[in-house]
Amino acid sequence: MAALDPREQSAGRDCDVFVIGGGPAGSTIASLLAERGYRVILAEKDRHPRFHIGESLLPHNLPLFDRLGVRQEIERTSMTKHGIEFVSAYHGKSVTYDFANALDRRFPYSFQVRRSTFDHVLLKNAAEKGAEIIENCRINAVEFPKDADPRIEGRDSSGAEHRWSARFVVDASGRDTLLAAQFGFKERNRKHSSAAIFGHFTGARRLPGKDEGNISVVWFDNGWFWFIPLADGTTSVGAVCQAEFLKNRGTDLKQFFMSVIASCPEIASRLENARLVGSVTATGNYAYGSRQASGEKFILVGDSFEFVDPVFSTGVYLAMTMAFHGAETVDSCLRNPRTAPRALKRYDAAARRALGPFIWFVYRIREPAMRNLFMSPRNWFRMEEAILALLAGDVGGSWIIRSRLLLFRAIYY
Repeated sequence: MAALDPREQSAGRDCDVFVIGGGPAGSTIASLLAERGYRVILAEKDRHPRFHIGESLLPHNLPLFDRLGVRQEIERTSMTKHGIEFVSAYHGKSVTYDFANALDRRFPYSFQVRRSTFDHVLLKNAAEKGAEIIENCRINAVEFPKDADPRIEGRDSSGAEHRWSARFVVDASGRDTLLAAQFGFKERNRKHSSAAIFGHFTGARRLPGKDEGNISVVWFDNGWFWFIPLADGTTSVGAVCQAEFLKNRGTDLKQFFMSVIASCPEIASRLENARLVGSVTATGNYAYGSRQASGEKFILVGDSFEFVDPVFSTGVYLAMTMAFHGAETVDSCLRNPRTAPRALKRYDAAARRALGPFIWFVYRIREPAMRNLFMSPRNWFRMEEAILALLAGDVGGSWIIRSRLLLFRAIYY
């Protein structure tokens, strides 16, 4: 029997799929579902292009860009990133990991992006694929009546209220965590309670030659710094530290940020002749998770599900990876509702599996033993190549990578 056209099943509804949030997760899943013929509405609380942090991408983002058809446009406005530099004052040196040396040699580079530009590219792509985009509209609540379609309520910038019904809801609301908060799923990550403070600078001293576009991760007494060079000449600089350290700052945000920079000689040296542009921003409760990634007629994707310390620049990659899994899940649920419970269970497992390889490292990244291992790389049994595969975003994990990462853990302990 021929499959039903998804568009023929949406009579009497505003849409088949309602996506909350227009970041990388929301735009990606909206594109993929619109391509499959579903009527998709995406509501975004801001108007693009808009500021966002998280500018460093992973090499395994590249095939996702290819599948969406946006790689060339992203590459045109980005800085090429060939690797990651780790800097430790405790060891008196820096170590660079080049993606070209990973076990999988197909993805030797990635990009540093202005998120305002990058996210706008993905949102426009969703519109071009057929998704209806509604900007300046904040979704306030979603109801899931028994034996009826979900109902979505929102308010636009003029204060006008809007309501929709849909067969399925995708929460890509990011750190707003709309559904996780509404259902009480959200939990603070007590294993890694952290906060971040960041700003953008012009005139920062960058690495020479091919390494100019590399991200630098610099450890200091209270946490670690990111140093991300962007193609327009600005550099994103931020410190991730214990939440208590930020809470007890005792001064205004800019002064505090400058004092934190001064406490890290490597970052202070690179910013000696630099100028802060724009404001300094801080965010607390930086790491959190949700007890589940899905429920009847909804899924959570990207940061709406979980956010971990960004030391390995995983945010955009994990958001888009979950969106690809999520598109398959939504399609399965809508085409064959009887199989929806199994599809949602598989999605939950896939979401946790994508995060799993990173979390063990993230929880220990500030530990002296972990710093020692990263600052003294050895390719015994191809362990360094396996670590590079992880840093590049290879969360699929062949048995070779998994076995080497287990060996790395054993050496750590």
